[in-house]
Amino acid sequence: MDNVAPDQARAALDAVERARQRVAEEVGLPRGYWWAMAAGWVALGVIGDLGPQWLVIAATLLFGAGHAFVASRLLNGRRRTDQVRVSADVAGRRTPIVVVGMLVALVVLTIGVAMALHADGDRNPGIWAAVLVAAVIGFGGPEILRVLRRWSRA
Repeated sequence: MDNVAPDQARAALDAVERARQRVAEEVGLPRGYWWAMAAGWVALGVIGDLGPQWLVIAATLLFGAGHAFVASRLLNGRRRTDQVRVSADVAGRRTPIVVVGMLVALVVLTIGVAMALHADGDRNPGIWAAVLVAAVIGFGGPEILRVLRRWSRA
């Protein structure tokens, strides 16, 4: 270690930083999380269109409580697999804010699509809006989160 040239030291530090960035890019929520959320989204759409008001309220509260329980364990994005646990500094402390913001945007998208379908005369706009957004969540959730984390530098 005594005879390390400055350019060798810089190259080694750059390699370490690139490896850290690759690990940080892999931080996210497991694929099962996204599909479970998509299934819940569709269930809420069906209940919202076909169920009584009390059931809609109860299902929404249960979905929110269930999501909060799961999210409290996974939302920081540091436990994507059981083999690797990333420090909060590498994972990014803004990841929970990005996920919540993404969920709010998906709710707004669902409402907007349902309103457009309702205006067009659809009999079950909540179901179709939920199916559309659930497809976005299930198929694109991890990729959307990765892009949003990069944009927000989370």
